[in-house]
Amino acid sequence: MTQEIKFKTVRISDKGQIAIPTEIQRDMKIGKGDELLLMKKGDRIILEKPKKFAARLEDEFKDVSFLSESSLKKLWSYKGDDVWSKYLERGRRSK
Repeated sequence: MTQEIKFKTVRISDKGQIAIPTEIQRDMKIGKGDELLLMKKGDRIILEKPKKFAARLEDEFKDVSFLSESSLKKLWSYKGDDVWSKYLERGRRSK
């Protein structure tokens, strides 16, 4: 799926503020009072909705907790305690 790329020029005010063009606001469904997350990487600046960013992070790291839990279970030395088995099983059922 190819996403459309739009270019707009904005100016920075004396107070360091920018205005997001109306067309971009409509496309992104953002308005007055909405919060945006500003990220800087190298010479790039990215503005994104915090919920969208959080959802992407959640997808990005969805396997981390399971892998961490599996690794810890291997380190668990007391064979009589099945706490990790119960915990992992409960986690698998909830997915």
